[in-house]
This record gives sequence, C-alpha cells and structure tokens, in this order.
Amino acid sequence: MSADVLFIIHDVYQDDNEFPLNIAYLSSILEEEGYSVETYCMDIFHYTNEDLAKLLENNEYEIIGVGFMAARFKETIIDLCKVINKHKKDAWLVLGGHGPSPIPNYMLNTVKCDAVAVGEAERSILNILRDKKINDNKKIYKSNPIKKLDDIPLPAWHLFPMKEYIDCKVIPDMEKDDKIISIITTRGCTNRCTFCYRLEDFIRLRSIDNIIEEIIELHDRYGINTLNTNDELFLVSEKRQLAFENTLRKEKLDIKYTINARTDIFNKRIAKSLKDSGCIFVNVGFESSKQEVLDEMKKNTTIEQNIGVLNICKKEELDMGINFIWGYSKDSYESLMNNVELTKRFTQYKRVRTIRPVTPYPGSELYYIDISKKLLEGPDDFFNKFENSDLIAVNRTRYPLKICYKWLLEANSDLIFDHYKNTDGNMEEARNKIQSFADLYSGKNKTFRGLRHYEKNKR
Repeated sequence: MSADVLFIIHDVYQDDNEFPLNIAYLSSILEEEGYSVETYCMDIFHYTNEDLAKLLENNEYEIIGVGFMAARFKETIIDLCKVINKHKKDAWLVLGGHGPSPIPNYMLNTVKCDAVAVGEAERSILNILRDKKINDNKKIYKSNPIKKLDDIPLPAWHLFPMKEYIDCKVIPDMEKDDKIISIITTRGCTNRCTFCYRLEDFIRLRSIDNIIEEIIELHDRYGINTLNTNDELFLVSEKRQLAFENTLRKEKLDIKYTINARTDIFNKRIAKSLKDSGCIFVNVGFESSKQEVLDEMKKNTTIEQNIGVLNICKKEELDMGINFIWGYSKDSYESLMNNVELTKRFTQYKRVRTIRPVTPYPGSELYYIDISKKLLEGPDDFFNKFENSDLIAVNRTRYPLKICYKWLLEANSDLIFDHYKNTDGNMEEARNKIQSFADLYSGKNKTFRGLRHYEKNKR
C-alpha cells in the first residue's frame, strides 16, 4: 500500500488526545487537489518507532509529514526523525508546526529533514509536493496565511480513527453519552504576549455559517454534541458571540462547548450568552496577579479587568480555567502566593489548578529577550536547558533556582491540598500528587508532566 503523503501524529504518552486538526485540514486540501493521504496515529494507538519502521519498509510515499511543538522535540521528535530517515526510501521528510517554524535552519541541520513548512502549511504543502515531483527542493517553504478561512474545506475526518479520538476525551460537565471533538473557529489572536509564539500577527475569523455547517456535519456523522474549541482566541467581540448564540438557537442546535478568552473582551452580557448557549468552560490566561508582571509580558490587561472577569464567571457559574504562570524578572514570592490566593478564591474545584514557570519557546519575544540578556544562546542551548514545561528552563528572577523550586512546591502543594479538601477529601491522593512535584523539582523524576494529563480519562 502507498500514498502521496503520510502524516505521522507522534505519541504524546497520554490517553486523552486532542484530535489533530492541523493535519486534518492539510489532508482535506491535499485530497481536494487529487493527492492520496494516509495518517499514522501514534498518539491514539501508541505505536512504537519499531512499528513505524515496518510501515515505512512496506510502503512508498512522496512526503512524510510530522508536526510538533517545541516541548516534544528532544523527547520524541529527534528519535522519530532518525527512524524516518533510515526507512523513508525516496520520500521527503517534512517538518511543520509551532516547533520548527521559527527555527527552520536549525531543524534542517539537526534532524536532517528534507524540508520545513514555516507557518500555516495549507498552501506550502502543495508547493512541496510539486517540487518533489520535479526534484527541486527549496528546503524552507513559507506561504502567507489564508485570509478567508471559509475557503478551507472541512477537516478530512474520514482519514482518522474518529471513535478513538471521540471516546478518549473527557472534560468536567460532560455526561456519560456526550461525544466531544475539537474544532477551530478562528486563527490568531488580538494580542502578542511575550511568552507566546504565533504563526501569524493577526486574527482571522470563520463565518458563523461556516462554523455551523461543521457543527451539523460532526453531529450527523459522529453524534458530536460537545465541542472543544482550540482557537487561541474564540471570544473576539460581543457582537460575534451574540450572533453565534442566535444562530445556534435558530438552527436548534443543543451543544456544549469550551472556549479560550481574554479579559479585555468580556462582560456580563457575553457571560450570559455563553452560559445560555451551552458554554461549559472558559479558559482564561490571567497569567499574573501583579500588574508589573502583566506589563512585562505585554499582556495588555489589568488586574481590575482580571478580577472583574473572575467575579462575573463565578456569579454566572461558568467554569473557568484559571491560568497563572510565574518566573518573570518582576515576579517574587508575594506575586506567586497572590496567584495561589486568587486561584483558591475563584476556582469551582472541577479541576486541580497548578502554577507553571514561564518557558521561552523559540519564536516567542521572550526567547529573543533572553538571548539578548545572554540567558540563552540560541535553539541548541534552549533544547539543552528545556526538559519539562513544569521545570524552569531559564531563571530570569532575582532568586536562586533552589529557592524558586521551593516556592513553586509550596504554591502547588497549597493548591492541591485546597482542591482535595473541597472535593472528595482524598488527602492520600493529594499527598501522592504533591510528591510527584517534589520529585520533579528535585530532579528525581523529570518525566512527570504536571496534573493536566496525570490521570487517564475514562468514561
């Protein structure tokens, strides 16, 4: 068996996997142009690199595509690329996504891939395939973002094990028979925080009608009634949210959904609309309880806005993702503990909340700031220092690393104990989770990746 393109969805070593929308969109573009596509879901089935080697030995491809985030590069991608290069035959190994996009030359030199698709790849993947046919490899392929998102065909769901992706994901407030999958309604964001690397500098929106078309297709084909919106920013204006609510009501669509939001685009009317239209989770990057830190990260929000949104969501009983990070130069013990107190004050105890250090991923403004301050030397130095998103890759605070970890352990222990005291009271489980953080911070066990995927999600 063979195809023009093989997309490999690498393993992330957890059982609650997100549907790979990026690959599904690329696949739909390719099929629309007459190319054949296969997918190899190592995330769902936990295929090994040895399994992958056998697949490649028994098949022929023009392109083998792998997309990834920087956090997985050393842990997974380097070895994966070695296997692909050894068994790819005449195929080109093409890397894409947030991981390789800001540092394409480093990727070309380090893992010996044949090409890097920089940024959004719906157009560049076609250029790569055409160049492969005539053996004209330009190595780095970049194309302008697609402005009219409605022009992109719906994801090629039929190429993926949809039952497995639907069944593996569970979030609070889902009922036993609910079925969830991820969708994207926007691309980009209205802001550019220093810790964030984005593929583009502006935000683009799908039309409400185009989104509704996808929701109906997902419901009719797969029984989907819960949507996990993977937008960087779903909530862009009151007008758009009210239009979304009205269209759902007009089409008689009874759905649940999650969103990502900023506090500068939020008010009581929006909160009521979210609640009335089925929103069950609002994920907000509050990031810090200290204004100096918010300003340092160029968040363009205020403490007053943050507190206002926390109060609104609590009153409307909208479950929130209360997200804080710590480790900017203006941070201190006091700012960390204030983050803890705000979390405890407003959490609805549906999820264990913890605080992570900020990481300067390649491509983010923070990455270049750290280089300018000689805290980093470049991508190789970053990947040597980065081990885990719950560990400090670069210490830009005024305090020794040992003290930073002592404070983080204190903060996260407080949050974990508070959660269990206010839920099932299983303090033994709380102590076990705290011990996992203690082992991580001490260097005893660096494979622990926090509590977000700590437990297997079961229906």
